[in-house]
Amino acid sequence: MSPKEIFALAGDDIVIAHIASPRSVRNIAGNSHVCLSVLDVFEQRGYRIAGRASIIAPNDDAFATLVVPLRELAGDAFPIRAVIRIVVHDVEPLSAPSIWMYPDVDPARRRAGVLASYGVVDAPSPG
Repeated sequence: MSPKEIFALAGDDIVIAHIASPRSVRNIAGNSHVCLSVLDVFEQRGYRIAGRASIIAPNDDAFATLVVPLRELAGDAFPIRAVIRIVVHDVEPLSAPSIWMYPDVDPARRRAGVLASYGVVDAPSPG
């Protein structure tokens, strides 16, 4: 597992900027089956995404198209060495245990509790 800072949708696929991910690139070369977890820590919800990954190098014909949404997010701040492309096979919802253990708690109250736990003074609400 390693955090990824810049990622986007490209059609039905997910593209991730390879900024500093040598271990991920090496792992994908050995086994293209991947699992990606995306979680909004303030909402305590997200998704587990399974699929097959490939590394799209700058000299690959698909790179110029797939890198566009990543460059829009990264600007000139980060060099994008390659694009990690995930062809999605399965998506499952993820949630913290508090979601299913205490389903009657008001979502706004839960969010306020999470913000307080993390010491966040002001975080925008999704939407």
